[in-house]
Amino acid sequence: MSTILLTGASGFIGQALAASLARTHDVVAISRKRQNIANITWIRGEFSSFEDLRALDGRKIDTVVHLAAVTGGCLERDGILVNVEGTRCLMRCLMDCGCRKFVMASSIAAVGMQNRAFRPLHLPIADEHPCFDRDGYGVSKFLMEEITKYYQRQNPDVDVINLRLASIAPDDPLPAPVRVKPLPEWGLGHITVMARSDAVRAFTLAAEAPHKPGVRILNATGPKAWVADPVAEILRAWWGQDVDVSPFLRPGHAYDSVYDVRRIEQELGFVAQRLPQI
Repeated sequence: MSTILLTGASGFIGQALAASLARTHDVVAISRKRQNIANITWIRGEFSSFEDLRALDGRKIDTVVHLAAVTGGCLERDGILVNVEGTRCLMRCLMDCGCRKFVMASSIAAVGMQNRAFRPLHLPIADEHPCFDRDGYGVSKFLMEEITKYYQRQNPDVDVINLRLASIAPDDPLPAPVRVKPLPEWGLGHITVMARSDAVRAFTLAAEAPHKPGVRILNATGPKAWVADPVAEILRAWWGQDVDVSPFLRPGHAYDSVYDVRRIEQELGFVAQRLPQI
């Protein structure tokens, strides 16, 4: 039975993931808040504190699943301190303790889509689309990914999977699919949604995947956009002629995800099961 260190176990995804992983793995959770989940070893502390992480001394951690973060809408300073510097502390400490596998919660916002001025280079958006962020949160997730690349260059045997996670919704009820409307902030986040049960499965598949040295950045969402109207109509209402929407005009592709999800299926065998009902 492998040992998995989980950060963010008190969060919306983390609680469900902790309970699921504990059925087949030895789960150690570091968190400021203790949750009443059976078969979990809890350590009170901050993932970003070397002193708190000393509580792991003597434990063999096979895999880190890192969910803890400040989320969208955070101050630029908080995003950099927690999502970038905090992740650096966590990864440095666990690598020094011998861990060689890391699964990190990145975000589809790493491209900068939360700002109304965002325009993608192309559609669907590639897994490693560059960061065009203007607001702080997206760049903090992008820089977190860069930290993982930096450390993997230092330690070529390290396996890192950065999951660029969609907007995550409760399984019941799932949100209503989006229709044509004016462009909101976080526009692509409104139409790129995944159920929590699918997010748990994506992280589980990543944690249990065979060791593969390197860094992978994978869009983690469903194959269909969370829309009731064709994607091309929604994007034209938002962006006019700024972006080529022809991929969504091909027969059978009118409701495809705006993020390319082919690689996560190839690498992990993951395909979201809960899709919008239209």
